[in-house]
Amino acid sequence: MENMSNPKYKIDVTHGGNPLGSITIETFPEVAPKHATNFDNLVSEGFYDGTAFHRVIPGFMIQGGDPNSKTKPKNTWGFGDPTQKKVPAEFNSITHSRGIISAARSQDPNSASSQFFLVTSDSKFLDNQYTVYGKVIEGIEIADKIVSVPRDRSDNPDEKVEMTITKLEEIED
Repeated sequence: MENMSNPKYKIDVTHGGNPLGSITIETFPEVAPKHATNFDNLVSEGFYDGTAFHRVIPGFMIQGGDPNSKTKPKNTWGFGDPTQKKVPAEFNSITHSRGIISAARSQDPNSASSQFFLVTSDSKFLDNQYTVYGKVIEGIEIADKIVSVPRDRSDNPDEKVEMTITKLEEIED
């Protein structure tokens, strides 16, 4: 029998080159199929490996997944690559509570690409404005460590908080 559970991923995180821990997430293809597929495709090609959580706001969220954060200057992090494939909004009824993964975007609701944010504190004011497409199932305490790292006035961590994301294969019983 086919396993119908949602896809799961492990985000291994380092801070200033030192291991910080892992966050395990699952995506919701049933409510945001385009975003879940886009994330899965990017993970499959190793896109996120070496990208940073470039924006951390205590009491709110951590944001990452910008290709600029791999090798480009820090002042370009968060601006994204205009040539990236855009994913149209898939607003749904899931609320932006602690642990939710949602698509980052510009003012245009249909401008999401690779960047995402992980909500560290309930943020219901984002509901129906950003596409929820996953949630943390293990390791929320690592997100809490990330959101609390020393940062500058632009909410960029002083030392790079880098990620590597791998898809977890389903284990059949």
